[in-house]
Amino acid sequence: MTRWLALLAAVWAAPAGAEAIASARYEAATARYGHGALAGGEWAELVLVLAGGDERRFALPENMVFEDTAPRLVDLTGDGVAEAVVVESSVDLGARLAIWGPEGRIAAGPFIGTAHRWLAPLGALDVDGDGGLEFAYVVRPHLDAVLTVARFGARGLDVLAEAPGLPSHRYRSGVLEGGIAACETGPVMLTADSGWAQVMAVRWVAGRLVSETVQSYAGPESFAEAAAAMGCELTKP
Repeated sequence: MTRWLALLAAVWAAPAGAEAIASARYEAATARYGHGALAGGEWAELVLVLAGGDERRFALPENMVFEDTAPRLVDLTGDGVAEAVVVESSVDLGARLAIWGPEGRIAAGPFIGTAHRWLAPLGALDVDGDGGLEFAYVVRPHLDAVLTVARFGARGLDVLAEAPGLPSHRYRSGVLEGGIAACETGPVMLTADSGWAQVMAVRWVAGRLVSETVQSYAGPESFAEAAAAMGCELTKP
């Protein structure tokens, strides 16, 4: 399916007169999953605050949690209204990326497939310059650290490209690192290298993810410093 047809499908699926999301947060911290890879990052509920002030609350079943720092408001469906991008984890199947709206879950990618395997969101970006947004995240950031770029489509989240060895989170930290740098030449994904010694700039080039070293890594602030050195502005995960 072409991209414009996929986006039309998303618009048709949206409830008529759906109200915009003004803010989003997690509530009801829980220990029922017990992974602990993201310090203080396991929650049972998602709260969406609508533009008119109403709140929509969504509780996951007992075999799932939101494993994340905070929901991100991004228009991934192309309908002009932001959705909440979250990380959900199953006690049996590990993490997946999901998109929620005021009426509930809109789409979700596949689970990693193994308990206590996580993914770290990096941020939204327009990789191909067509005006629509894709989403970047790192699958298994503490193992093979596969940087992944996906697009919302008729089948849910479609993976466009992957590149291993590009982590953005340290095990048991409560902070997501890296992010998306807005540059005059286009968006750049910033991660660490596999040994956490260098800041890496990753670009979309002809459908592939191509990385290069920017500077040495000396802590979470290194990514903002690297973006500034490139003449870009960093949006953190």
